[in-house]
Amino acid sequence: MELIPRPQYVEKIASLINRGMMLILVGQRRVGKSKVLELFKDWLEHNRPGANIVYINKEYQEFRNIQTAEHLYDYASAKLPAGSENYLLIDEIQDIENYENALRSFHAEDLCQIIATGSNAYIFSSELGTRLSGRYIEIKIYNLSYLEFLRFHNMEDNDESLMYYLKIGGLPGLLTFKPEEQSLMNDYFEGVYNTILVKDIVRREKVRNVTQLENVIRFVADNIGKPISVANIVKYINSKGEKISDETVSNYLKYLCDAFLAIPIERFDIHGKKLLESNKKHYFSDHGIRNYICASNIRGSIEKIIENVVWNHLRGQGFDVTVGMLRAGEIDFVATKADKRIYVQTTYILASEETVKREFGNLAAIKDNYPKYVISLDPITGGFDEYPGIEHFNLREFLKMNL
Repeated sequence: MELIPRPQYVEKIASLINRGMMLILVGQRRVGKSKVLELFKDWLEHNRPGANIVYINKEYQEFRNIQTAEHLYDYASAKLPAGSENYLLIDEIQDIENYENALRSFHAEDLCQIIATGSNAYIFSSELGTRLSGRYIEIKIYNLSYLEFLRFHNMEDNDESLMYYLKIGGLPGLLTFKPEEQSLMNDYFEGVYNTILVKDIVRREKVRNVTQLENVIRFVADNIGKPISVANIVKYINSKGEKISDETVSNYLKYLCDAFLAIPIERFDIHGKKLLESNKKHYFSDHGIRNYICASNIRGSIEKIIENVVWNHLRGQGFDVTVGMLRAGEIDFVATKADKRIYVQTTYILASEETVKREFGNLAAIKDNYPKYVISLDPITGGFDEYPGIEHFNLREFLKMNL
C-alpha cells in the first residue's frame, strides 16, 4: 500500500533526532504508528544518505527470531558500526522480551539513534519510566484528523465528508473500504477492537471475566462527555445481575487507558486553578471504534461524537485538555499549550435560547481574555451581541483550524 504522508509526525521526529534521547512512538493499535516509522525511514534515506539504518518490524516473519533483549542487541549491533551515523528503528517493540535492557545498552554506548513504536502505555510508563528514566521522549500518534481523513480518502471538504468522518472515525486502515461497504468496515472494527481487547488488556492484565470487562467498556462508550464515577459503573454492572467491586472497576478503567482505547481527562477548577481528582470524563482515541462498540447510528449519539472529535482535534494539535469547572456550570474543554489557552464548548445545534444561554453563558462567566469558542453543526455561524468576544464556528470549519 502506498505510504500517505503525515508530515507533522515526520517533522517532529526529525527535529528530535541526535539529541541524546530515544524516541518512542506510542498510541492505540492501528492509528498508523508503523506507517509513521516507515515514513521516517524514507525521510532518513533521502536526507541522511550516508547513514546506517537498521529497521526491525516484529510483525514480519523475517524478524521472528528476535525474541529477547539479547537477540535484539546481537542482531542490531552487528549492523551498526561504532563511530558511524546509525539509526535503529523498531516497530512493535513490546513484542521483544526485556527490550528495555537492549535499549539501555545501546544508549549507554551511544551506538545509535533509537526510534521505536509500541502499543501499550503501561509498558512505556512503567518499564521505560523505571529503567530508562530521562533517556527517552514519547511522541503520541493519533488517529486521522479531519483534514488527514480528506487527504487519505481523496474526498472533498463538504458536509457529506464530515458526516462520513463522524460515522467511521479516523483509522488509516479504512482507506481500503468504500462508503457502501459498511458491513466490511464493521468486520475491520471488530478485528481492531478484539486485538486491543485480547492482546493489550485481557492477556496482559490476566482478566478472567471478559464479559464484565466489555460491559464496562460499553458503559464508558455510551457515556462520553459525562463524568464517570466508579460507583455509577458498579451500580450499572450490578443492575445486569453481576457483582463487581470498586477496585475491579478502577482497574478496568486503567486498562482502557493503558491500551489507549478510552482516555480519562481531568476536571479543572477554573476559578481555583486546580485539578479535581474524582469523576473524570472519558473519550475514545478513535470515535469510529466507539461507534462500533455502541452499535448505533450517529444520529442518536451525534453530540457525544462531536465532543469526542473536538477533543481529539485539540490534543492532535499539541494541547493538554481538561474539563473546566465553574460555579455556574461546566466548560467542555480547557486546552493549554505553553502559555496559550483556549476554552471550547460543543453542542449539536443552537436550537433554542436555553441552549445558547448555556453554551455562551458559561464561557461568558470566565473573566479572562483567552479565546473562547462554541462549536456546533449549525450552518449559520457567528457570535451574539450579548456575548461579546465569544466566537461560534461550524464543526467542519473548526476542524480545519490551526489553533
